[in-house]
Amino acid sequence: MTVQSDLKKAIASAEAAKGTYSMAAESTEDQTAKQKYEEMKVDMDKHLMYLNNRLNYLNSSNSLNQQQSQQPLE
Repeated sequence: MTVQSDLKKAIASAEAAKGTYSMAAESTEDQTAKQKYEEMKVDMDKHLMYLNNRLNYLNSSNSLNQQQSQQPLE
C-alpha cells in the first residue's frame, strides 16, 4: 500500500460517514440529535479538507520528484 492509496481509502470512508450523518440528521425529529449530526458533518468536512490537501500535496511532490529524476545529470 502506498500513502496515496491509504489516503484515498480514508477519503472514501470519510465521505461515507458524512453521508450517513447527513441522512441521520434528515431522518430524526429529535432536534438535539439533529444538531449533533450536523456538527459531525461539519467535522467530517474539516477532515476531508485536510485529507484532500494532503493527497494533492503528495501527488504534486511525487510528480516533481519524478520530473527531477528523469532529467539528465550534467
